[in-house]
Amino acid sequence: MYEAVTRHIRVQAEPFYLSDQSDPAEGRYFWAYRITITNEGTETVRLISRYWRITDANGQAQEVRGEGVVGEQPTLHPEESFEYTSGAPLTTATGFMGGSYQMVSDKGEWFDVEIPTFSLDSPHQSTVIH
Repeated sequence: MYEAVTRHIRVQAEPFYLSDQSDPAEGRYFWAYRITITNEGTETVRLISRYWRITDANGQAQEVRGEGVVGEQPTLHPEESFEYTSGAPLTTATGFMGGSYQMVSDKGEWFDVEIPTFSLDSPHQSTVIH
């Protein structure tokens, strides 16, 4: 499990490789990831948008921006959590991803919350032995 805390907002990420949706012979690897966002602060916040940077084993990066997460813009009151699962494809057997959520407090203050960078590892990654 990977985690980061920004302004009392804890983001936990747990990636897992989906072998049934992957086809290494075709250069297609797919991961799902479970995200849990917990408001450990005293103010109510709302997740407005997301930014992801997904990088494959060749250093090729893809940026993804959009409103909310999985079609929602959840409001988190103090001590509340929101969990969702999504996925990411790569053309290499390994990579990593991370980013940020753009949030707004109940007082109208906008701020970014870090999504921890996490590793995307498949059982098909090659090991070089010297």
